[in-house]
Amino acid sequence: MAPGSAAPGAVAAIGERALLAGFHLAGARIHACESEQEFLHAWTALPQDTAVVILTPRCAQALGPAVTVPGSPMTVVLPS
Repeated sequence: MAPGSAAPGAVAAIGERALLAGFHLAGARIHACESEQEFLHAWTALPQDTAVVILTPRCAQALGPAVTVPGSPMTVVLPS
């Protein structure tokens, strides 16, 4: 790896199981949740090496500003 370049990080997906089906085939760590409390727990329990998190719309709404805290992984929200 070149000096100054970042190490690759892991990809995770948080949200309803039905909407995340298939992301594990691309190597994402799946955190299937159904309640706002489970969404928040999954977000706060992400491993340190997580670089990108795919969120379902319901999960993104539940997490609100928690995803914008400096140092948090980059997030992508699935279209509704």
